[in-house]
Amino acid sequence: MTTPWNQRCAQRMQWMSASTIRELLKLTENPDIISFAGGMPAPEVFPVEAFRAAADRVLARQGSQALQYGPTEGYRPLREWIVRQMARYGIESAPENVLITSGSQQALDLIGKIMINPGDLILTERPSYMGALQAWRAYQAEFISVPTDADGLRVDLLEEALCAGPKFMYILPNFQNPGGVTLSLERREQLIDIADHYGVPIIEDDPYGELRYEGDHLPPLVVIDAECCRGGSETRPYGRGVVDGRGGSETRPYGRGVIDGRGGSETRPYYGDDTHNGNGRAYMRGNVIYLSTFSKTLAPGLRLAWLVAPVEVVQRCVVAKQGMDLHTATLNQMIAYEILTGENNFLDNHVRRIRAVYRERRDAMLAALETYFPGEVHWTYPQGGLFLWATLPEGLDAAELLKVALTHKVAYVPGAAFHPEGGGHNTLRLNFSFCDPQRIETGIQRLGEVFAEAIAAQAHAGELEPALAPAL
Repeated sequence: MTTPWNQRCAQRMQWMSASTIRELLKLTENPDIISFAGGMPAPEVFPVEAFRAAADRVLARQGSQALQYGPTEGYRPLREWIVRQMARYGIESAPENVLITSGSQQALDLIGKIMINPGDLILTERPSYMGALQAWRAYQAEFISVPTDADGLRVDLLEEALCAGPKFMYILPNFQNPGGVTLSLERREQLIDIADHYGVPIIEDDPYGELRYEGDHLPPLVVIDAECCRGGSETRPYGRGVVDGRGGSETRPYGRGVIDGRGGSETRPYYGDDTHNGNGRAYMRGNVIYLSTFSKTLAPGLRLAWLVAPVEVVQRCVVAKQGMDLHTATLNQMIAYEILTGENNFLDNHVRRIRAVYRERRDAMLAALETYFPGEVHWTYPQGGLFLWATLPEGLDAAELLKVALTHKVAYVPGAAFHPEGGGHNTLRLNFSFCDPQRIETGIQRLGEVFAEAIAAQAHAGELEPALAPAL
């Protein structure tokens, strides 16, 4: 007999669907398509030679270890490097607080596996990252969302949503995917206060934090939360060279003057408490789990990300990860560590180069939007990251217009997939990192023509509607 496989699948499959972005990324294989669809880094910024040299050194010196099974928690030297790197941002932790994952998507899945029961309510921004929504729908989560504006999450609307009793909040405070907006410092502080009052933990997803092109670097939510939990702060200097990697051990890359190099001082919160494990290391305490990744700074093909959380959370994630892949690829971790430590300030110098490329492309897209998009279309102004968000007039469907856009050989992601409670049919996400400025201008010009025709047709239909109405 032939097995009816659909009938053998678990019920959870009815809440799962193919990733819209992953399907659209297939379009990038066609060189004729100008794709604004994915969140792909520019391939020309990948440090290929650095990877080749690092791989040679790792295999020559530690080849047997690199090709062997490794600890589920991750390669300890890389975890120690992450601890040092996070301390630059005020996040005080220990290697025991760090779990290396096979990309951020695995970290999101692990959080779902250890925290979500069927029917649990998760609070998100609206719009929100579809990868998180997709991961948690597999665990039969339900969603409640709070809208965003130019300053990020509408914190003034948060308390009503929290009264519904969500299991946790999911927030992307920096250059949000998909909206490109950044949560203001005032709203970050308000968010932490409200979350603490209601006893709701926060998942802080920060894949784009290093990719700021203008403005002040803002403290992560996990740092503000730590200050709240500790009930105090201490002042530490910061100054020239924080972003560049120059400067002393006490520099902290947030606050006024970090990006442009002006000196000064800043309040730096203490993270942790006086509880210690058997190795004498302080446990990380607080209400925030922090996620970040190497996908946007080194290369997405590494599939290397990390989770920073209280030890009890990390331990549960380790157990869950052991049922998935045992451990993240040891070779990839060791190569990344070799790159990060093999050259003075490699990451800072490399990120500075990335920022220059992406800033140029962001500016090219913003200029093209001003030139070619109809006045009825509106979009966000991202200070960093890889995306901006566009809104069409009500009544237009970005998914239907994508079919037309593809005939003009240009692609984007319709916005409905980013709305956990439905809606958003007249919105879309545009990526500016993948294409060079010339292709960006050409693609935006084509999209502008598609949208202008749709708006004109909508207006024409509106003018005809009274004449088509039956006489009373």
